[in-house]
Amino acid sequence: MTTELLDRAKSEKIYEESCRVIPKGVNSPVRSFPDLDETPLVVASGSGDQIVDVDGNRYIDFCQSWGALILGHAHPQIVEATQRRIALGSTFGITTEIEAKLAKKVTELVPSIEKVRFVSSGTEACMSAIRLARGFTGRDLILKFVGNYHGHADSLLIQAGSGCLGTSASAGVPEEFVKKTLTLPYNDIEGCHRLFQEYSSQLAAVIVEPIAANMGLVLPKPGFLEMLREESQKIGALLIFDEVITGFRVALGGAQAVYGIKPDLTCLGKIVGGGFPAAAFGGRGEIMDYLAPLGPVYQAGTLSGNPVAMEAGFQTLSLLERPGFYEKLAEKTTAITQPIKDHLVRKGLNACVQECCGLFTLFFGTREVTDLDDCKKLDPDHFRRFFSELFKRGIYLSPSQHESNFISAAHTPDHLAYTRDTIIDVLSAIPAEHF
Repeated sequence: MTTELLDRAKSEKIYEESCRVIPKGVNSPVRSFPDLDETPLVVASGSGDQIVDVDGNRYIDFCQSWGALILGHAHPQIVEATQRRIALGSTFGITTEIEAKLAKKVTELVPSIEKVRFVSSGTEACMSAIRLARGFTGRDLILKFVGNYHGHADSLLIQAGSGCLGTSASAGVPEEFVKKTLTLPYNDIEGCHRLFQEYSSQLAAVIVEPIAANMGLVLPKPGFLEMLREESQKIGALLIFDEVITGFRVALGGAQAVYGIKPDLTCLGKIVGGGFPAAAFGGRGEIMDYLAPLGPVYQAGTLSGNPVAMEAGFQTLSLLERPGFYEKLAEKTTAITQPIKDHLVRKGLNACVQECCGLFTLFFGTREVTDLDDCKKLDPDHFRRFFSELFKRGIYLSPSQHESNFISAAHTPDHLAYTRDTIIDVLSAIPAEHF
């Protein structure tokens, strides 16, 4: 690996031009490298565990399209299969055989899903699952957890206020939508007990990231998910697992397989599309049959079930079924995270690494993160310096310490070792009193 990047003049020029015609030059906010004092990446290509920018700089990529590329960039089998598929026609807006093949694969791998419907984004999956839950139960209220991100649908862009009712995290969301969404801190078992009791006849659904990955990686406390399953069943509310990130990443059956919990509905994205824009929601057959054209809950999409995306998803899931895949992915994750954890403890630094199979986050300013309140203790200056030092050494982490980093099957031992050693070197160069 090179340890110094080339000039980034072309990236800067393209980004400046993009800003003239695209808000802040990006089509999703975090791509703008907010508060990082760096010109955002402008990528030209990717292969395996690396991306190359338009200036020819090469980076080891730990974003991997925000977790979608569990097999790495441009996997040969997926490239070949999707090229064959696109040659037959890129879209029809009509049913194709590959939709059923992928649907069958999903239902085989995720036992809680008896029927599934494909959509085009994680936002669309979560939005549709919420509507379906309300239609099935005949109730209006939903419960979400602060720091869990379920896309940018109006009723899900809610953050914590005082008490359970939140305030919008975005302009343009009517107050009437806010009132239909209850919020609690992630991992707040006691708060959940009180809320379930108070709203037992009004709550349509609880939606949760079983492993939170959108405030950095935060694991559920023991008993938290089990409590949600038990208490929601008692009052007739549906439990929705948002596994847009964790689905097929932490295990073949997702986080629900890891924790042995069977939700009523599951939202999938990223990996299920194999690198193409696709997502899905599914669950018990009797609930899914409430969808039009069988039932009264309307949901539709012109590009839903796009045959190229379905082919990529099918090929990806088939490759993930190979024996030992997740054991190897977990070993790669530990190979990079455990030495960093050991270094932090040895040096007594006020920072921590949290990880599970294929995911990790390095937090600065605290030694444990369990909810969004802990995230408020984080040190953005430390992260900015840390990100910059790794970036100029050819290592691309997700550009926020409130995001997760992703290990793929394509990450090589040499690149993992280089990244591990570089992280430890950068941490060692920061005086202990600055932590």
